[in-house]
Amino acid sequence: MTWNSTFKARAKPLARAGLKRRERGASKASFHTQTLMRKAALKTRKKRVTVAEGAKYLAACRGEPCFLRVPGICPLNPDDETVVPCHENSIEAGKGMGIKARHDRTVPGCFRCHHWLDQGPVGKERKKLIYSNAMAAWMPVRARKMGLEMQEAA
Repeated sequence: MTWNSTFKARAKPLARAGLKRRERGASKASFHTQTLMRKAALKTRKKRVTVAEGAKYLAACRGEPCFLRVPGICPLNPDDETVVPCHENSIEAGKGMGIKARHDRTVPGCFRCHHWLDQGPVGKERKKLIYSNAMAAWMPVRARKMGLEMQEAA
């Protein structure tokens, strides 16, 4: 088997392209401009809340009883050690796909109530009602605990 029988020979050889000089600084200038535009866009982005800024709200929930008190779910044990900060699950609170709500929208809740709030079988309206009642009860307690009474009254 020869090369000619396996592969088809070119009718015309490949043409060579001539060498061309680049214009001076043309590619560097466009690259530099694009980099500056990207850096300007980064500077104008909204500052995200850091963990340290929201930690004071999470710390306020430590050592508190469950404020969610879901009927039929919560054992109403004041010494329950499973109480954690429960974030609100509404869009108004900043919740989104893969995004947790703001830390100032937290309420202390036992793990049973927290599970019910996040994965419970009831509708959103019922969950929103339970959460809003818990938030109304928690706000004055949190304000006293964090020393925010003057700010809320003003």
